[in-house]
Amino acid sequence: MSTVKAALRAAKSALDAQQYEIAIENANKALQEDPKNYHANVFLGLGLEKQNRNEESEQAYKAAILLKRNDPLAWQGFISLYEKQGDRKLDEYHDVASHLAAVFIAVDDKTRCQTVVDKYTDYARKCGSRAHYRHSLEILLPGSELYDYLEGRILHPAYTYTKIAEIVEQDEKEKINYEIGQRRTRLGAKIDQVTADVKREVLQASGLEALYQHIVDWTEDDQTRRSYEEKLLQHAYDTLVVFPSAQKASKREEVVRLAQGLVILKHPFTLAWKVTLEWKDVERIEDLDAGLLREYVEFFPEDGLAKVLQGFFDSEICAFPTHTPQDDEDNETQPKRSVALSAEDRLILMADGIEDSPASILALRIMAEYYLYLEEYETAVETARKVQHELAIVSRTSGLSLTDVSDAVDVILATAMVHYRAPRYHPEATSMFEGILARKPTNTAALIGVGLILEEREEFDKAVSFLERALQQAPSTMVKAEAAWCKASRGDYQTGISELEGCLSQLEILDPRSKTLKAQILYRIGMCLWNIDQSKSSRKDRNKAYARFISSLQADINYAPSYTILGIYYTDYARDKARARKCFQKAFELSSSEVVAAERLAQSFARTSEWDLVEAVAQRVVESGRLRPPPGSKRKGISWPFAALGVVQLNIQDYPKSIVSFQSALRISPKDYYSWVGLGESYHNSGRYIAATRAFEQAQKLEEELGPELLGDTWFTKYMLANVKRELGEFGAAIVGYKEVLAVRTREYGVSIASFQTSIEAAWQDIELGFFGRAIDKVQEALKTAEDLVIWRKDAFNLWKSIGDLCSVYTYIQSYITEFPLQAVSGLLITDCDSEVYSLLADYDHLNWATFESSIANQDPGSLLGPCCHTAILAYKRAISCCVNDSHARAVAWYNLGWAEHRAHVCQFGRAADNEDNAFKYLKASVQCFKRAIELESGNSDFWNSLGTVTSQLNPKVAQHAFVRSLFINDKSARSWTNLGVFYLVEGDSQLASDAFTRAQSIDPEYAQAWLGQALLAAHIGETSEARNLFAHAFEIASASATQIQRSYACCTLDHLLSSPSISSNTTNLLQPVLALRQLSKQSSADLPYEHICSLFLERMGDYAEASERLSAICPKLEAEYEMSESVETLARFANAKADLSRSLLAEGKFASAVENAETALDLSADDDTSSMRQRTRLSAHISLGLGHYYLGSFDRGIEAFKWALSESQDDPDLVCLLSQVLWAKGGESEREVASQQLFDCIERHPSHVGTILLLGTVSVLHDDQDTVEAVSDDLRELRTRDDLTPQQRKQLAHLLRVIAILYPGGKGQSVAQTSEATTAVMLGPSLPYGWSQLSRITNEPHPAEMAILTAVKKAPPRGELNVEDVSEVYAEAHRGVDAQRSIMFAPWKPSGWRALSQLG
Repeated sequence: MSTVKAALRAAKSALDAQQYEIAIENANKALQEDPKNYHANVFLGLGLEKQNRNEESEQAYKAAILLKRNDPLAWQGFISLYEKQGDRKLDEYHDVASHLAAVFIAVDDKTRCQTVVDKYTDYARKCGSRAHYRHSLEILLPGSELYDYLEGRILHPAYTYTKIAEIVEQDEKEKINYEIGQRRTRLGAKIDQVTADVKREVLQASGLEALYQHIVDWTEDDQTRRSYEEKLLQHAYDTLVVFPSAQKASKREEVVRLAQGLVILKHPFTLAWKVTLEWKDVERIEDLDAGLLREYVEFFPEDGLAKVLQGFFDSEICAFPTHTPQDDEDNETQPKRSVALSAEDRLILMADGIEDSPASILALRIMAEYYLYLEEYETAVETARKVQHELAIVSRTSGLSLTDVSDAVDVILATAMVHYRAPRYHPEATSMFEGILARKPTNTAALIGVGLILEEREEFDKAVSFLERALQQAPSTMVKAEAAWCKASRGDYQTGISELEGCLSQLEILDPRSKTLKAQILYRIGMCLWNIDQSKSSRKDRNKAYARFISSLQADINYAPSYTILGIYYTDYARDKARARKCFQKAFELSSSEVVAAERLAQSFARTSEWDLVEAVAQRVVESGRLRPPPGSKRKGISWPFAALGVVQLNIQDYPKSIVSFQSALRISPKDYYSWVGLGESYHNSGRYIAATRAFEQAQKLEEELGPELLGDTWFTKYMLANVKRELGEFGAAIVGYKEVLAVRTREYGVSIASFQTSIEAAWQDIELGFFGRAIDKVQEALKTAEDLVIWRKDAFNLWKSIGDLCSVYTYIQSYITEFPLQAVSGLLITDCDSEVYSLLADYDHLNWATFESSIANQDPGSLLGPCCHTAILAYKRAISCCVNDSHARAVAWYNLGWAEHRAHVCQFGRAADNEDNAFKYLKASVQCFKRAIELESGNSDFWNSLGTVTSQLNPKVAQHAFVRSLFINDKSARSWTNLGVFYLVEGDSQLASDAFTRAQSIDPEYAQAWLGQALLAAHIGETSEARNLFAHAFEIASASATQIQRSYACCTLDHLLSSPSISSNTTNLLQPVLALRQLSKQSSADLPYEHICSLFLERMGDYAEASERLSAICPKLEAEYEMSESVETLARFANAKADLSRSLLAEGKFASAVENAETALDLSADDDTSSMRQRTRLSAHISLGLGHYYLGSFDRGIEAFKWALSESQDDPDLVCLLSQVLWAKGGESEREVASQQLFDCIERHPSHVGTILLLGTVSVLHDDQDTVEAVSDDLRELRTRDDLTPQQRKQLAHLLRVIAILYPGGKGQSVAQTSEATTAVMLGPSLPYGWSQLSRITNEPHPAEMAILTAVKKAPPRGELNVEDVSEVYAEAHRGVDAQRSIMFAPWKPSGWRALSQLG
């Protein structure tokens, strides 16, 4: 024991001497001797603490406490240890401090106990977090052992609660901000929803309200108490807002309780007062506590609600007792009232209040009711809707259902909608009233509202019922007057007058504010008198209805309906239009609902063409909302304002708006005939022609329904429909429509000129489509109309422009030029006209009336192309003289004249001219025309493009400038880009030309001229295949009037066919070129080379008759041309034409004529010219001559011709074959020997010539020369393996081998030989029908016949080159009825199909 004490003394001394290691050793020695020694553990813990061995020190102190729990020494060691470690052990520090304080309480040592507590709280405040500090303060709160022991020595509870509340407030604020910041970045998060969710989570778990309540309970400072009562209410309200709906009820009760407590204490906290006032569910404002309302005004004079309440107390709608100055004197604590406000100042004050408190339900409700009283219905509707919005917000945030308030607001809103833009909102108002009446059947305002709506719907019986029910609840003069008017409106005028006069007597004792009602009653009495006796004398009587109307205005000078009826009186009965107009204007100024006055005004303004005033009147009526009747109403809609707006917008060319206006009119009145016409005209003018057609057709249906008695003259509809058809390109229907109008309006110039122009446009369309004869018929018919128009209006620009177009049509269809009515057109041109008019530009084109007459006199009757061009030019010149005052029309007239001059140049160019000036006179005149047009309208790209076109030949620099200028104005013109490309092509710049053509194609892929330019460029640079495809595409998309495309395409096709003989054998490749050349021949009769080319194509197609006809027409023209020019080239062309004509006549079977023309061709080509054209001409002529003599029976002369042909063709194998056939046909043995020898010699020279081998084999068979047959058979079998044989050659080869197999079967037998040949043919050519057909004939089996048909169909055009006769023969050999019919269908001229059908029948 002594050892322990010695160790303890040594440990104590070491601690005092700061020898902590020695102290630890001694303490451990003591513990070894006595493990339960309290002081040894304490000394050990202290030593370890000083050595910063905190964990070991803590264990030592714990061991000491276990030995003596109520000894403070170890606890104090713990405190020292924890304070040394900062905030790491604050939670343990809290427990140790609490235990140490309890130890001191046990020994009743208040001083040391307080010291421990103060030291701990101060340390927690300095070193710990807010949570630690709050935790330290909680041990001082009432209810704890420390508070009871140290009460009076520690902080007051109010202060402690305040500190804790401040900490909690800051923590919650930081937590809310942190969570919102974290969650708002989540995918799909919405800031409002995130904020609400976070606040709900934090506020639900918050203890602030309990803390605030403790502060209120413990504080002794009233100001602090009120401050924390405000915080308590605000926190409770915020929590209520974010609470789920199921939990709102209890929380709402708490909020109301807190708010009412503050209001009872008259504490000026805005939230408390607003909750108390605005959460009151009262049906009427007067059900609220007037005292509370006045106190609110006094506590919060600058608040928005207070301003509204202040105005409300002074207003006419306030039902509270008047607040007198005596009341202010009795209550000395309240400020004195200011002087009463005027009506204007009151309204301004209340409006300011609404701006300051836009979310106040009470303020908005008061304002809505006040606006309704002032009859500011629009503002009342807006304000009431705001109240509904705020009610929805309150219901959503607080869960409070203010049913009575909502019904009251609905009544205000529905009542305002009864009058605001009636009857637009009547359905909505009716729905509201019905909902209110379902809950409150005796609601007077709802009954009145329904009655007024029914009155507007003209359902007067029901209206009377509702109004009388309202009278039973609350008698009212206004309601009684409305009921009386409903009775009068249903025809009971006497009862209406009686009851209205009773109402009038009641009004005499009322205040002056009822003057409007008095004016209304007087007006309605007047209307009853007006309708009882509708005779003119009665209505003119100024002592009856008129007197009541005047009295109405005396009662209220601003009562609009009285002005309207007086306007009608002055218009229809007093004949005073000036006074009537003033009345209508006054009525409409006072009320936009006076639709009758507005209509009369609009009609008056329309008669004087004051369209801006018509628009203003109609627009105001539209905005009034009285046009469309509500659903279920008996009242008809009013459509004339929309129709009037449509007419005005139509006049100012605002077509999109006019369409909308007429559509609106038709929705109201679907059978409004004139609105349909206006709608159709608007559609027409805006380019929507399909819609215009439907509108006019609907108008015509109404014509049939309504009849002319109601509609009057309806020709304009037919005229406009014809215009629409014209714009759609349906010229036939348009012309028929114009004629129907002219049958009624025979002298209507506009219709006649439209019909005339449409006929010309139809003719141009027919030219585009290739119907040239139909186009001529149309212009000839149009000429009759022109003759009438010249008599009516000889100075019309459109007339002469169209006459010029009429003449130009003939220049584009020159095959009908002989039908040009020169005398008739000349007569039109000289009608009532000074001949000087035609001297315009005579210095350039040398054309005036005198030269025109001279040219007619000297003109060849068979050639009218020149006079036709001249008449067109003269007509355009006269058109210029008819538009002197219209610059745009003059520009267009010069433009038209320019193209007429250019057309004359094109038609005359290349013909004989005296000199170069005459050759280009029309072109120079055209340049001057386009210059004049540009001077008048320099911004027109077409004018610049035209100038570039006509100057390309005269001045390339000017042309380039003009094209560039045109494209600067409009770079989207495919025509300008194409012309520029042609210019560059002519000038030799291929790259720029290609760029221009490509740009044109991208702008308009359907513009054929751009593709033609690209094709010419491709041909120029040697890309023949590409050029051919481009020419073909250009022709496919071009119109029939594109002559240059037709020329180029025909020439390109001819070159291609000449370079590929196998292609020319397929006649389908010739169809399009022939079509192009036929169209060209109709349009340009002077194009002899192309006529010649067309005849060659026709000959190749087998149309020998037309080919002969065309060549017969060409030859005299070439002969005449040669006689005039004596050109060697012309002579060669003439000889060539004669040779081609001979060949066509030979094919046609006219052998004598063929011989004659062949001899002529030989005579014309007898010169020593060595050109290839002469050689081909003479060869063709010799062959035609030889065949002609052959068919005429002159074999010798034929053989002689063939010999000449052989000599000139250097023994051409085809000619050798032809000569051999003629020699064989002559029949003599010597001739046949010669024929055989010729064939043998030809084979030696041309061993691969198919025709020679075939002919030699045929001759050998006919001559029964078996040796030759055997030799030729080998050649024939070798020949059929070649790939270059035509279908016809393969057919001949197969037929010849079959004959040889039959006649010379050898040792195999005839049947086996035939079968062998047939199967060999099938094996070598399985895709050809000849082997299959041969096998079918031999075996009589169906499969070979079916295969023959399948292969024949596949080889037929366009997939192959098999001709139609071969296909027909294959079907005939199938020995089936259906195939025999198909054979006949393919080639009805072939007997094989008919024969097969007869055998099967």
